[in-house]
Amino acid sequence: MKDYGIQLYSLRDISKDNFELTLKTASEIGYTLVESAGFFGHSAEEVKQMLKKYNLKISGTHTAYNLLTDDFENTVKFHKDIGCMDLIIPGAPRSNKEEIDRLVENINKWQPLLEKEGIRLHYHNHHQEFMPNPDGSVTMDELEKRTNVLFEIDTYWAFVAGADPVKVLDKYDSRIKFIHLKDGTKDKIGKSLGMGEAPVTQVLEKAEAMGKIIIVESEGLEPTGKDEVKRCMDMLIEYNKNK
Repeated sequence: MKDYGIQLYSLRDISKDNFELTLKTASEIGYTLVESAGFFGHSAEEVKQMLKKYNLKISGTHTAYNLLTDDFENTVKFHKDIGCMDLIIPGAPRSNKEEIDRLVENINKWQPLLEKEGIRLHYHNHHQEFMPNPDGSVTMDELEKRTNVLFEIDTYWAFVAGADPVKVLDKYDSRIKFIHLKDGTKDKIGKSLGMGEAPVTQVLEKAEAMGKIIIVESEGLEPTGKDEVKRCMDMLIEYNKNK
């Protein structure tokens, strides 16, 4: 079976108290890639050693916008120290044209600086980025036209916004390295893969055909994050058996 990643937010009920156990859990379930959602005070060396211990690779980080605005140099250093060459902004203020303008300006400032360090910059969408703000601005349209940032397409949130996630993947193909494979209901209730309303199988088939790296994310904790991500892996195993 191919490598699948897990966004560690899915295991946030563990990671808030025990980051190493989070990595151990992801590895034991069968994920080979991890995408971080914070490092909980661990040093770069500690993170490297834990990844090695559980035979995991870090595919990328969800790095809070304020870490780039307030502590750019140390944020870059941490990524280089852990060997992570993909930095993903998981969201930013973008509720009007002024905020989008600031986001565009920052991305266009940061991207060449990161490229000099060998780091790729990505932006991760939620549903709002596909929908018009009260002033008519649409974040994804503005980022597409005014930046060269890569997109980590969260296919579930695209679905919630009313877009066809398969068509979204086609539209942004050349600017996508990673996707989030996620499921849930149209009214924003997260579910394990195959248990919601999103077209998970079609997205999976499309993303694999396009050669994208698939990062699983599960929004719920039913009854625990471990149960959620195990059900997601079970779905992927069954999908691969039936191909």
